[in-house]
Amino acid sequence: MHKSPLKYEIHNKKTLYKGFFGMDMYTLSYEGYDGTTIGPMSREIFERGDAAALVPFDPVRDEVVFIEQFRPGAVREGQNPWLTEVVAGIVDKNELGNTLNTVLRETTEETGMICEKARFATRFFTSPGGCTELIDLYVGKVDASKATGVHGLLSENENIRVFSVKFAEALRMLESGRLCNAIVIVGIQYLALHHDEIRAEFLK
Repeated sequence: MHKSPLKYEIHNKKTLYKGFFGMDMYTLSYEGYDGTTIGPMSREIFERGDAAALVPFDPVRDEVVFIEQFRPGAVREGQNPWLTEVVAGIVDKNELGNTLNTVLRETTEETGMICEKARFATRFFTSPGGCTELIDLYVGKVDASKATGVHGLLSENENIRVFSVKFAEALRMLESGRLCNAIVIVGIQYLALHHDEIRAEFLK
C-alpha cells in the first residue's frame, strides 16, 4: 500500500488555443510511489469542459431510447461517423454543481421528450491522459412511445435521429460492438447492472 494522496505540482499552465474547445500546455511534476519526483514534464491537455449524460429508459415498455448523430471525431477509414449514443451535453456555467439540469435540458433538446424522473448513476473521466472532461451519468424515466423524429438545435448544427429499442436489444447492440462511444457503453452497462431495481423505482 502507498500513502494517499500522493503529491503533484503544476509549475506552469499556458493556453495554446481557445475556440469552441481549448488546449492548454501544463508543465508539472508528481510524486512517484517510491517517494521520488517524476518530471518536470510538459503535456498538451484538451480542455473539453465537463459534461452530463442520461440513459433514457421507459420502465413500462422496457425500452431504451437512443440518439444517432454525426460525430467529426469518428471520421476515419472504415468507421461510420454517425454514432448511436445516449443523451449528453456540455455543462453550462450556470449548471455547475447541478448537472441534473443539464440532462433535463439536453433530453428535451435532443429527443423532444420530457424526462419525468432521473437517478444519478456514476461519475467518470473519458480520457484523463490528455483530456479534462468529467461526465456525470444519469438514468432517466421517459415515455419511449414518443421516441421518434429528428431533433437538436440548428444553432448548434445538430441533426439528431431518435429511436427506441427493447432493453434486451440494447444489450445485444452493446455486445455486438454497435455501441462504440464510451458514454453509451458505460450507461448501458450501468442500466444492465441495476435494471430490475431501476425499473421498479421508475414504476412507482
